[in-house]
Amino acid sequence: MASILIIDDERPIRNTLKEILEYEKFKVDEAEDGQAGLEKIKAGKYDLIMCDIKMPKMDGIEVLEAAVNQGVDTPIVMISGHGTIETAVEALKKGAYDFISKPLDLNRLLVTVRNAVDRKELVQETKKLRRKVSAGKGQTQIVGESEGIMAVKEMIAKVAPSDARVLITGGNGTGKELVARSMHEQSTRNKSPFIEVNCAAIPSELIESELFGHEKGAFTSAIKQRKGCFEQAEGGTLFMDEIGDMSLSAQAKVLRALQESRITRVGGEKEIKVNVRVLAATNKDLVQEIADGNFREDLYHRLGVILVHVPALNDRKDDIPILAEYFLNQLAQDHGRDIVFDSKALEELKKVDWTGNIRELRNIVERLVILCDKTITAADIKMYANPKA
Repeated sequence: MASILIIDDERPIRNTLKEILEYEKFKVDEAEDGQAGLEKIKAGKYDLIMCDIKMPKMDGIEVLEAAVNQGVDTPIVMISGHGTIETAVEALKKGAYDFISKPLDLNRLLVTVRNAVDRKELVQETKKLRRKVSAGKGQTQIVGESEGIMAVKEMIAKVAPSDARVLITGGNGTGKELVARSMHEQSTRNKSPFIEVNCAAIPSELIESELFGHEKGAFTSAIKQRKGCFEQAEGGTLFMDEIGDMSLSAQAKVLRALQESRITRVGGEKEIKVNVRVLAATNKDLVQEIADGNFREDLYHRLGVILVHVPALNDRKDDIPILAEYFLNQLAQDHGRDIVFDSKALEELKKVDWTGNIRELRNIVERLVILCDKTITAADIKMYANPKA
């Protein structure tokens, strides 16, 4: 039951408001002047404060200023029988949630009260979610508390301190790179480089040069010697993303590098010893790729000493509110916006078919931050996120 404090020096006004609000199932407390009201604000926790402006001892504007200065985040609705536009503007500038003139209009009063109470609940829920997503600052954050993502976090904690190779599987946008970075940060190699190479983004004729480097003159555009990713990651971690898209010839050379901890630059003859932990990731079914002749079985077993599967967002729906708040916190700052989700919007996000996983969710949140007003509603989700019917 939401709790409301009424501060007004006129008993009939207090009695009328109390009767109306208690009928609407609110819990009501009273104070007969500004000083008494401020003492109750300090001592109690309220979901809404309704404060008259013209009162003896301490007027409503002084109560408002004192409450705001004390960091009170409860919405304060100012009431006045001598209301002017200037008074209303002053109250709002000083932090009031709203301003209502006497005589009170019942419909206007109840709409304002319900909206203010909802806003208070929303602020509290937002703070709660932001506390969750802010845990672990200073490290790569894997956000979520679902069973599937907790299993991933536990696996990282167990495996990270070792030098075991890890094969990370999961769909596009699920956060495989995040898992690899977290594993590196929690390892004994975290003071050394973390080098990432996307095997799908590099043409097959260049992938060997990218991984192993090349000597000057090895090919037409090789105008100087270049160290590859294995050498760049010396002492640290090499993350090979989309390993399932690598050509068979490159796979053979990666297998040799893993077996012998040695590489040879393209166009070179000298073997170079490397000390690198290799983490790999793929969105493909490598067992099927092996059956189809597209991936080497021996390399699969070399890479997959430990297998970690990152669940799809559709399989961890309970994490969506936490993830959405996490992205909103980041993106609102980036775009200079003061914006929040209401609780129904967060529930509506769970109805979306997230085929693009976390990457898609982040994009949708950014769209909402840019296009919506101060509060993102369920209607906004339906308009911009295309949930299932």
